[in-house]
Amino acid sequence: MRAILNTYDTVPRVVATRGEFDSLDVILREYARRGRITLTFVEPRAGELFATEDICAALAQPVDLVVVSQVIFNTGQKIGDLPAIIGAAHAGGARVLLDTYHALGVYPFDVAALDADFAVGGAYKYLRGGPGAGFLYLHPRHLDGDLRTLDTGWFAKRDPFAYQRPDPPVLADGGDAFLESTPAVLPIYQARAGQLLTLALGVSRIRAHSLARQQRLVALLAERGIAASGGTDDRGAFVIVDDERAEQWSDALAEEGIATDARGRFLRLCPDVLTTDAELAVAADGIEKRSGQPVGRATRPPSG
Repeated sequence: MRAILNTYDTVPRVVATRGEFDSLDVILREYARRGRITLTFVEPRAGELFATEDICAALAQPVDLVVVSQVIFNTGQKIGDLPAIIGAAHAGGARVLLDTYHALGVYPFDVAALDADFAVGGAYKYLRGGPGAGFLYLHPRHLDGDLRTLDTGWFAKRDPFAYQRPDPPVLADGGDAFLESTPAVLPIYQARAGQLLTLALGVSRIRAHSLARQQRLVALLAERGIAASGGTDDRGAFVIVDDERAEQWSDALAEEGIATDARGRFLRLCPDVLTTDAELAVAADGIEKRSGQPVGRATRPPSG
């Protein structure tokens, strides 16, 4: 995010949704606070859901950069007509940065076909590649050297091991000009293993299995009188239960070995390829047991 913001020589006008994850949201807010960008947020509608038409409407004003997640991190909403959003942005002269984090490995998509200018993501969750391997994608049209960022290091030099210091620096060709300092190598090898597994299983098969598991969990919760969302094409990889006790429940469930997390009032449950039907039932039972309890104080720090 910083690397892209720092490609602008003037103060860029940025539009983002209120649903961006903190990794991007904090950067955007801090840049705006310091006058490095002007920032406009698109607000959600009922249920914290975003409408494509609201995002496109925000692009009627002059905009330089649009930031939007493919899947919203707290509700699991899969943003609707991304081609329409990207098309509207480009028609107004803006570039688009997609946060692919909760979409990559969840359902098939082609970032080049979407025509997004930039994409960010990581290997930690649905690529099963562990922490520390984030990435920035640049559309091929931005690889001709015209786009330069302040966020570089010595690995961005054309010949980093020659130790020459021309002024201005001579940067590498293509996306290598966006490299920074000496990278951490181990997370990249770990991430590769997760990519190989995902490719071997096939994202389409993973998606079909995930939807079936989510639908089963939603049904089990419904049998216990608990409303949940998930298992539909307009959602990502997890089921949510919307309740102000979400963090309290997540703490209590963790004590019983049931892995969930909470993002504000949204309790997230993510059945994966190894999750059994019995485990889904245990999770549903655990939530049912607590659904009649009063609101208590969460014991863990705020969600990240």
